[in-house]
Amino acid sequence: METQKLADLYQTMFRIREFENAAEIASQGGVAAWGLAASAKPALVRGPLHLSTGQEAVAAGVCHALAKEDLLTSTHRGHGHTLAKGANASKMMCELFGRATGYNKGKGGSMHIADFSVGMLGANGVVAAGIPIATGAAHALKIQKKPYLVACFFGDGATNRGPFLEGLNWAQVYGLPVLFICEDNRISATTPTKTMSAGEGAFARAQSFGIPSIQVDGNDVLAVYEAAVKMTAEIHAGGGPRFLHAVTYRFKGHVSVDPGTYRDPKEVAAAIQNDPLVVTRNKLIAAGMPVGQVKAIEADAQKEIALALADAEAAPWPVVADAYEDIMNTSAGVWV
Repeated sequence: METQKLADLYQTMFRIREFENAAEIASQGGVAAWGLAASAKPALVRGPLHLSTGQEAVAAGVCHALAKEDLLTSTHRGHGHTLAKGANASKMMCELFGRATGYNKGKGGSMHIADFSVGMLGANGVVAAGIPIATGAAHALKIQKKPYLVACFFGDGATNRGPFLEGLNWAQVYGLPVLFICEDNRISATTPTKTMSAGEGAFARAQSFGIPSIQVDGNDVLAVYEAAVKMTAEIHAGGGPRFLHAVTYRFKGHVSVDPGTYRDPKEVAAAIQNDPLVVTRNKLIAAGMPVGQVKAIEADAQKEIALALADAEAAPWPVVADAYEDIMNTSAGVWV
């Protein structure tokens, strides 16, 4: 693996971590650590905020293996996927702040960000709901004979819901160009997934459909990237769906104001020892990249996210009349 590719992956991971840290503080009532005079104000983020802190290697590794034209569906914990696919950090932060210049004009919030210009079809607040959307999009690509694929992210909790069964079955029956990525952080909201999952889990379930599958350490960005490169090539060659099971860990609680006290502190501490950012940073330096160059990557990301925060706090609020736009007139069956 060339050092530059590893540096690119690290840059994406560090950007995601900076975004999540900034959004977390903003959701709790202030961003003074980023130089803005907002620490005495109420929470700046509107609505619930689900962080992907600790899971950055999965988003970066997969999305670096995708083409811009490839599509993506995400989850309620989707900031990392969205950034890694190429979305604009400032527009994302504006959306979190409920501002008119956000991706959804401030109406959707954290769980509904979409950017079709980079193939990001949208995050989704309903567990497993992105799976049938991705499968449908992949079927459309096949019918239209377009040479692209859909990357579908979901968590381990989604594997216990009906859309998982339906989506994987449909994709395999019709040989659809979709890469299913189970971002297995081993906890479903506040409950360990293994305590309520029969059988051997996500990987075995995917294999039961006959879908070629790979299991990787989701904290090893190179392992994720290499697996994704292999599987996307197979999909593009007409091989049908593939399943990537990336085992990782969620460092934070279910939402940004959740201290996560339902987990064993020793377990969390042990997981943090395998922080994917630290692991990747150490690999970069071991590969010969000067520490100063690594710090420059980090500084650039910090500046980008600081700007995103400043942009979001300065952005205008939606006007009241906008509440009546972008909605469905059910009697007429049209969008207004």
